[in-house]
Amino acid sequence: QVQLVESGGGLVQAGDSLTLSCTVSGGTFGDYAAGWFRQTPGDEREFVAAISRIGGITDYGNSVKGRFTISRDNAKNTLFLRMTSLKPEDTAVYHCAARSDPSVFIFYTDGKRYHYWGQGTQVTVSS
Repeated sequence: QVQLVESGGGLVQAGDSLTLSCTVSGGTFGDYAAGWFRQTPGDEREFVAAISRIGGITDYGNSVKGRFTISRDNAKNTLFLRMTSLKPEDTAVYHCAARSDPSVFIFYTDGKRYHYWGQGTQVTVSS
């Protein structure tokens, strides 16, 4: 059974940086396209970033472009999200997601396309 566990969340000030990690177990991480999503109470899940299996192809939500960077280390079964210039509106629970795919080039921005999800890690940005 594939399991995803996020870590690295916390309370930071506006303008600070933070790196989230997502460790994947129960499967071969290199077989999965992966992504990050975030959600606040009462709001819909928002796409943050996505990455292809081999890591060379990425995409970002408009609100985080230029500030966030998604990356992966397949040898360590870990997905990362480097967040810089954080804003109070970035406050949310951040979830990582993964799905197996035969293509090494594809990524997914629609959360409905993912098979596996982590429980999430809280990021709070104070002004």
